[in-house]
Amino acid sequence: MFIHWGLYSLLGRHEWAMNWEQIPRAEYERLASLWKPKRHAARQWARLARKAGMRYMVMTTKHHEGFLLWDSRMTDYNAAQRGPGRDLVAEFVEAARAEGLRVGFYYSLMDWHHPDGSRCLRDTAARKRFLEFTQGCVRELCSNYGKIDIFWYDVAWPLPTAEAWDSWTMNNMVRQLQPEILINNRSKLPEDFGTPEEHITPETAGRPWEACMTFNGSWGWQDAPAEDWRSAREIIGMLRSCCAGGGNLLLNIGPKPDGSVPEIAVKRLLTVGRWLERYGGIVYGKVDRLDARLLWRPGEAGRKRLPHQTPRVYRTGTGYWTRRGTTLYFWCFRWTGSELAIGGLTQPVRTVRLYPDGKALPFRQEGRHLLISGLPERCPDRIAGVVPIELTFKTMPEQCLSAGYDIV
Repeated sequence: MFIHWGLYSLLGRHEWAMNWEQIPRAEYERLASLWKPKRHAARQWARLARKAGMRYMVMTTKHHEGFLLWDSRMTDYNAAQRGPGRDLVAEFVEAARAEGLRVGFYYSLMDWHHPDGSRCLRDTAARKRFLEFTQGCVRELCSNYGKIDIFWYDVAWPLPTAEAWDSWTMNNMVRQLQPEILINNRSKLPEDFGTPEEHITPETAGRPWEACMTFNGSWGWQDAPAEDWRSAREIIGMLRSCCAGGGNLLLNIGPKPDGSVPEIAVKRLLTVGRWLERYGGIVYGKVDRLDARLLWRPGEAGRKRLPHQTPRVYRTGTGYWTRRGTTLYFWCFRWTGSELAIGGLTQPVRTVRLYPDGKALPFRQEGRHLLISGLPERCPDRIAGVVPIELTFKTMPEQCLSAGYDIV
């Protein structure tokens, strides 16, 4: 669970409102005294995250607006000394741990409020002051709350390089204070994992990654219409895509100013959680990357496949795949009744069953045509209509669906 919460939540127009609307610093700063979030809001987030099947949470401790959500000595522009009157980061950490969730801190390097936040690019003295401020904030976050699992930097603007940010020094400090922490790739250094945003694109094979995605097109709170919110099936589809690429999904909620979560988000996340209670075994833990690509492009039909054109498709009109070793899981999104046809598998199937506890299903495989029978007439998953079917192989197959090659 990704949580974007700050002064921008009061405006309800976007977390970039200060910049996009060119709100003067002094005017925007007045929001700090007006913000009065209810107590224990983080408990609701943490309970919801656990029930939704999530394993960790990442909260915006400081977004681009520059308002700190913790009790800091670096500036009085913080939640403890302004409107909220308390340390919101401490509440978040306590709530996450109470639900058995790992803890992550988001921290925006860009800062529209700090007087040196932009002039540090041109003024050496300003850069020194701003880096002292930045590293001081990071030090507090890594010192004051016990074990932290993830440090999630964002937007390294305006300084153009890791050298300019002194990122090696800053991240070495983080690791000394938190030896087991994971650091993302947004301080101008690759560090531990990649962070594709609003798209699910795997990193280079072998490198950990996490796709951060909005729930309704906005990171901060906005009163979005129901059709803008992702359905439970869409979220499950994103989970499948992340699993197929060997990555994680970091799904955002934007709480309202008082900290409450929109009811539509609660309902849909609880649906996902019920689905994961039954099928989470194919999601959690280590999953093997399933590289997929099309075999041909228009104009290539009939051409001989070259050695480097390895057939890796792993999809059909009814579902998509993930894998662990030589076991493939077909996530059936469109149920076809008592029989299911899958084409293009290049290796013989050994066993087929409904996951997680179904009996072995009869099947017939002729060439690259697989016909599975004995399935229920109606989709057996009443939660989201997504059913994993487990297929085992002696050798890892590929899926050749190109119209340009011999299918026999």
